[in-house]
Amino acid sequence: MAALQPPVCDFDWQAPHFSLPGTDGNTYSLTDLAGEKSTLVMFICNHCPFVLAILDKIIRDVHDMKAHGIGVVAICSNDHVSHPADSFENMQLLAEKHEFPFPYLHDADQIVARNYDAVCTPDFFGFNKDLGLQYRGRLDATRMGTSPSDLRRDLFEAMKQIAETGQGPDHQVPSIGCSIKWK
Repeated sequence: MAALQPPVCDFDWQAPHFSLPGTDGNTYSLTDLAGEKSTLVMFICNHCPFVLAILDKIIRDVHDMKAHGIGVVAICSNDHVSHPADSFENMQLLAEKHEFPFPYLHDADQIVARNYDAVCTPDFFGFNKDLGLQYRGRLDATRMGTSPSDLRRDLFEAMKQIAETGQGPDHQVPSIGCSIKWK
């Protein structure tokens, strides 16, 4: 398992639009999911130990973000042939088991991940209300095997700042995770 880090935030880069099927049976576009004040697009998957280590924190933070007018979506773009745990059926099971408070979308042809230049899972893209990129950093300082509950909530604080000001923080620490499993 190679841990990868995405590049630093390219401020005001425009979010590419998409339309993808969700685990709940609906199809969603970026326009459908954009929040009133900001939008978080995250690339996750079912099997990645980096994602699994912070999944409860992601869910907690998303619940808290909604009160600030932040729209949230998660996308799985991994090749499910090489990684069957990331199949659409398994995505449905994970979303149901954890009661995801956000749509979990399947990018089977990987076009959305390529359009976003997603690198790893998790990879977080925080956009302002005009869908200009303002954050591409980590959830918090959690590392494999350690997950103190009192860590600064980097992603939540950044998204809250974007919702309030339209601007992301100047200092951002990249996320770290498993590579997207390309076809």
